[in-house]
Amino acid sequence: MAQNQSKATQADAPAQAPVLRPGRAADPVPAPSATDAQPSVPATATDGAVELASPGHGSDAAAAPDAGTDEDGDKASGSTERMVAESRQRKLRLMLRQCDRVLLMDFDLLSMNDWPDNYTLAEARRGRDLWVFSALLAAVVFLSGLTGFVPAWIAGGGFGVFVMILLLGIPVVRRIYTSKPSYLDLVVTRQRMLREARRHAAHLEGTDGLIWQCAHMADFNPALRNPQFSHLLRLSESRILPRQLTRREHVRLYLIYLLEAEKAFGRVQKAFFEGNQKAIDHGWQDVAAEPEPRT
Repeated sequence: MAQNQSKATQADAPAQAPVLRPGRAADPVPAPSATDAQPSVPATATDGAVELASPGHGSDAAAAPDAGTDEDGDKASGSTERMVAESRQRKLRLMLRQCDRVLLMDFDLLSMNDWPDNYTLAEARRGRDLWVFSALLAAVVFLSGLTGFVPAWIAGGGFGVFVMILLLGIPVVRRIYTSKPSYLDLVVTRQRMLREARRHAAHLEGTDGLIWQCAHMADFNPALRNPQFSHLLRLSESRILPRQLTRREHVRLYLIYLLEAEKAFGRVQKAFFEGNQKAIDHGWQDVAAEPEPRT
């Protein structure tokens, strides 16, 4: 009984510190762990931190491919634009080389401002017919006197008139009495002007033909597509146009086409130099080329 009471008393008493006994090592004291030294962080907070950090890294990783894609797209578009500009400049340069002879056109020669009109030609024809009739009449009178049908003095007068009429037919003598050109002079003038116009057209057309190549500039001047020029274009393509210019109307139509082609040439030249300037601004030195020298 006494022992039980003593054990109960010892159990109720406060726990005492460990007592070192001789010949026994001291009990080791457990070292504080990392979880005991720092306050525990809730799992939700840790997850939230990870979630906050993840979007930032994800956006940077996604931005890098997008930036590369945009850069590749810009390079592709720049390369395409350069190819288009180079092709356009090459086309314009070819037009300028093929149609540069249009600048050699002689307007006065092809316009034929001194061309004798039909009224002047008809008046000269009436004068020629009157001269021929008078000469024949005087010759008949003279011949009638030789046969005895008319008196000799009338036949002599007819001979004198016949000689005067013949003298009036000589250009040097006729210019003394009148300044009007004769019918023969007008015909010769027309033929000379046509011959000079055909020679100039042959010089412009060359060996390759001019106006059918200028038809490629129709985008810069729609008047070149007019159906009235179709026959001239076919002749030019066949290299026989100068020989077919046998009338003034043909030469005037050819002149009109050359004037429209000259307008188109100026617009093509302006577009070419604008493309050159654009290429220089972009640094495309191989695109910015000068037109080939004219021959």
